[in-house]
Amino acid sequence: MSTVVDDKQLSREEDAAMVKAVLGGDSTAYRGLVEKYQTRVYSMVYGMVRNREDARDLTQEAFVKAFNNLKSFRLEASFYTWLYRIAMNVAIDHTRKRKRREVSGFEEDIANRDADGGIDEVHHVDNPSRSLERKQLYTKIMDSLEKLPADQKQVIILRELEGLSYKEISDVMGIPEGTVMSRLFYARKKMQKLLAGENDPG
Repeated sequence: MSTVVDDKQLSREEDAAMVKAVLGGDSTAYRGLVEKYQTRVYSMVYGMVRNREDARDLTQEAFVKAFNNLKSFRLEASFYTWLYRIAMNVAIDHTRKRKRREVSGFEEDIANRDADGGIDEVHHVDNPSRSLERKQLYTKIMDSLEKLPADQKQVIILRELEGLSYKEISDVMGIPEGTVMSRLFYARKKMQKLLAGENDPG
């Protein structure tokens, strides 16, 4: 447990050092932060918008916004939590603007990780029929996720896909941890109903 805490603390200190370098005039230091977090940010944004090209554009937009607002970042805070909040807001704004747009269907190659870090399905399955079943289940999960209310969809993505703690989700979304837990509880119940074939999540 202490190792995990130590790793997180070390990561936070490394991030702070890179931010200080950027603020000190070394703009190339920002590349280290981009390389460190672009895959995770892309994964989260894709989970929100379900479109590869849009997710790439929005991920880039989030990093640009973070760079332009770096002076407002508190060095004692977690950089990636701050960055996730920016990326989440960018994705939400995009979703609102494109509310009526048809979401593109499941892409057959979604299970293959892109060079820049796409969503990775469970792999290393030799049996073709087993692989198909897993792909179909993955599709069903993502489609069910799409039917959740925006606030519940966000907490599911951050918790289940990104593995953030309740505290980190609280920081990203700007809501109390109790609210995070409540939204997760109801989101999981709705997901269970949807995956069981009940069209109305209730």
